[in-house]
Amino acid sequence: MTSLFFSEYEAEEAGAPLVIFGAGGLGREVLLLLRQLNARHPTWDVRGFYDDQPPATPTVAGLPYLGTAADLNATAEPLAVAVAVGSSAGRAAVVGRLTSDKLTFPPLVHPQVEPTAYQRITLGEGCIIQQGCLLTCDISLGRFVLLNLGCTVGHDAVLADFCSLMPHANVSGAVQLGTGCYLGANATVIQSVAVGAGSIVGAGAVVVRDLPAGVTAVGVPAKAIGSVEG
Repeated sequence: MTSLFFSEYEAEEAGAPLVIFGAGGLGREVLLLLRQLNARHPTWDVRGFYDDQPPATPTVAGLPYLGTAADLNATAEPLAVAVAVGSSAGRAAVVGRLTSDKLTFPPLVHPQVEPTAYQRITLGEGCIIQQGCLLTCDISLGRFVLLNLGCTVGHDAVLADFCSLMPHANVSGAVQLGTGCYLGANATVIQSVAVGAGSIVGAGAVVVRDLPAGVTAVGVPAKAIGSVEG
C-alpha cells in the first residue's frame, strides 16, 4: 500500500486518460466529481465507463460504455481508473479483477475539500472523497476508501481498505473501522469506538460501543441483528 499526504499528491498532467469502472448512479456522481476537478484544474481526459453488467444504452451521461473488466485488463494504453462501486465487498471484488499493470488508481478528492499539509492526512490509492466532506487531522484512510457526500471524519481516525461511508455518515475521533466496513447514510460512530472488518452499520444508526467483525447493526444505540451474508 502506498499512502500519500495530501500535500504530496500532485495531479497528473492535463489530459491524462481515465476511465470509470461502474456505470450506475455512483459512476455518474464520480463523473461529476471529475468534471468539477477539471473545472478547477484541467487534469483528466475521461474516456468512458466499464462495467461487468452492460448498461441499457450504449452511452452513460454522454460517454461510451467501453466493456467489462476483462476488456479493461486488455488495454495496451496506460489508464487511470476510478472504481465507482458503492458496496465495500463489491468494490474489493472489482479491484481484485483489475490485474493489468497498465492500470493505476489515483485518489480523487473534491476540490472543495481542500485538505492542507498540517492536517497530516494520509490516503491510499483509489480513494474517492466527494463534495462536502470534512476531515480534521491525523487521519489514515486505506486503499479504495469511499467517502460519499457530506461525511465527517475526526482526529486520529483509522479507516482500513475498502471502507465505505454513505452520505452524511459521521466518524468521530480515534474511531477504527476495519477492512470493508460500510456505514449507511447518516450513521454515526462515536469517539474511540472500533467496528470490525466487514460489518455494516445501517442508515441512521449510532454506534456507541465496539462492534465485532462481520455483523449488521441498526438502531440507536446500534445493536447487531445478524451476520453479514457472503
